[in-house]
Amino acid sequence: MIRVLLADDENLIRAALAALLGLESDLEVVTEAPDGRAAVTAALAHRPDVAVVDLQMPALDGLEVTAELARVLPACKVVILTGHGRPPHLQRALAAGAKGFLPKGAPGGTLADVIRRVHAGGRYVDPALAADALTAPECPLTPRELDVLRLAEYDTPVAEVARRTHLSAGTVRNHLSAAVSKIGVANRAEAFRTARDNGWL
Repeated sequence: MIRVLLADDENLIRAALAALLGLESDLEVVTEAPDGRAAVTAALAHRPDVAVVDLQMPALDGLEVTAELARVLPACKVVILTGHGRPPHLQRALAAGAKGFLPKGAPGGTLADVIRRVHAGGRYVDPALAADALTAPECPLTPRELDVLRLAEYDTPVAEVARRTHLSAGTVRNHLSAAVSKIGVANRAEAFRTARDNGWL
């Protein structure tokens, strides 16, 4: 039997995945977790062969869970599920140690097949997402510009962004202006949306 951990903050999705995997004669869901921190704790307690984790969860996200499991339980292979797969997410997931990356919209039997594949030492990346990753635009922003843009979401005042980043208001304005210019949009709201949609944030 392949022992599986399921981690997703949406109870209905987690229950549906558990039921789906329960139909497989060689897979056993040994534990479930509603957030990333609980996923790591459950993995250490139950020692699953494969952890199936949602990309976006509270406490720790899927990438952080992947990196932590690679450190504390390297025998456990990680498959990341996502409803919002973007090429940079895929790249970061693989860099963190994930062995599988699968959209939640994949056909029903695909997850079981991916679990078997990564358990056997293979990898799986959704073909459409892999193709997108090959043609995705590179992020033109520096890490600091990304930090400032991330904090500037929802028209957060420049003074508040400056306080949080320990920068002067003028430096924050310069970073936001550079981000708008490099992305080629009209304002910081459009810059944020474009960066988010491309998975740069």
